[in-house]
Amino acid sequence: MEVRFLPDNNTYKRMITQELRNTFLVESLFNVDKIDLVYTDVDRAIIGSVVPVTKFLKLEASKKEMAAEYFTERREIGIINVGGAGIIRADSVEFELDFKDALYIGKGTKEVEFKSENKDVPAKFYMMSYPAHTKYENRMMKFSEAEPAKLGSQEESNKRTIYKYIHPNGIKSCQLVMGLTELDEGSIWNTMPAHTHLRRSEIYTYFNVKEDSVVFHFMGEEKETRNLVVKNLQAVISPSWSIHAGAGTKNYSFIWAMGGENQEFADMDVIKIKDLL
Repeated sequence: MEVRFLPDNNTYKRMITQELRNTFLVESLFNVDKIDLVYTDVDRAIIGSVVPVTKFLKLEASKKEMAAEYFTERREIGIINVGGAGIIRADSVEFELDFKDALYIGKGTKEVEFKSENKDVPAKFYMMSYPAHTKYENRMMKFSEAEPAKLGSQEESNKRTIYKYIHPNGIKSCQLVMGLTELDEGSIWNTMPAHTHLRRSEIYTYFNVKEDSVVFHFMGEEKETRNLVVKNLQAVISPSWSIHAGAGTKNYSFIWAMGGENQEFADMDVIKIKDLL
């Protein structure tokens, strides 16, 4: 398990491009037959990916970083599949996830294993975990069951659909809120005006980014913005003081996951475009 310690809202201003990338960008995800985990001190989130090809892969707790007997002893997990069909076994119950299906695994689930239906088109499970104080039931949600919300316009280049999976009116959780957003063809902005939310952190994970395309992810305070060039299947950690907005060279999709003080999706502090520097 890789461990990341993020700087405060003054230190990042002095960092060069590679330092920013090494700190806020997670590039090393979705490796074949491996469970990749990145632990960040921001709200004690764990970012992960699982790409099982030849075998079941079992999720284990890291004794050093987690001091737990098993991964969800004091945690909850949200998982979205961005690859081929796959199976997740949670305490002997199997869940079959197709592309963009989601699964919530609650506190106290002792065994979690992953497998692909077809090794030639393996599942690519993206995983977000936060500490949990209460057990909620393990529950899967098909992409077709996710609550959609259409936002933006073609004129503003941000016409998009938000799909909510784990939230107060969907799959119940302790603090995790999770879903994905898809941009219409011709739209590039995932959100604008940008915003912050002091009460929680957020992790963006970009997918469906074309091979010849990138996303410019904007971060930092409103008067001191920076950008990260992000490719397909990479994640960005956004602490509570940082904006998080992106513009792609083509349309794309991304998974958003939040944890912290509350679960109100609309709890955000909007930054006026004229105030950005």
